[in-house]
Formats: sequence, C-alpha cells, structure tokens
Amino acid sequence: MKKIIVACGSGVATSQTVVSKLERLLKEKGVKAEVEAVDMKSLDSYIKDADAYVSIVKPTKDYGIPVFNGVSFLTGMGMEEELNKIIDFIKS
Repeated sequence: MKKIIVACGSGVATSQTVVSKLERLLKEKGVKAEVEAVDMKSLDSYIKDADAYVSIVKPTKDYGIPVFNGVSFLTGMGMEEELNKIIDFIKS
C-alpha cells in the first residue's frame, strides 16, 4: 500500500483537513492508501518512508517523490484533476 504524506505548518488543522478529505475521496473510489498528516518541521524524517507528498505550501526542495497540490483539496479548485493524478499514481 502506498504511503502519502500531507504537511502543513503545525500538522494539525490544514493537513488534517486535507487528509480527511483525501481519505474519504479515495475510499469512495475504492482506492487504498495510507495518508498521514505531519508538520513541516518533521517532514524530512517522515518523507523518507513516503511514496508521495501532498503539499499545502510549495516545497523548497526536491524530495525525489511525486508532489501533488494539496491546496486544491482545501479550495475545491482543480480537486478532481489532482485526485485523479493521485489515484493514477497509487495504481501505477
């Protein structure tokens, strides 16, 4: 099962919101993945075990894994397109 990390400043409000929405949407589509919220300070240690990163803020470095736009899950703008990208990645 693929592991997806979602990070925001504190790892509580914004990233948890995105994780909840992403988990619900993936479940509705019958797609399994482990989705976890972390804070930006812990990102470097958690991302080592992750298959993908859903970013709330633009990453400042390349982690060597796919990065998806987490803001679309907050605003709804482009969310379906971003969800489809994540699902394609999980199924690959």
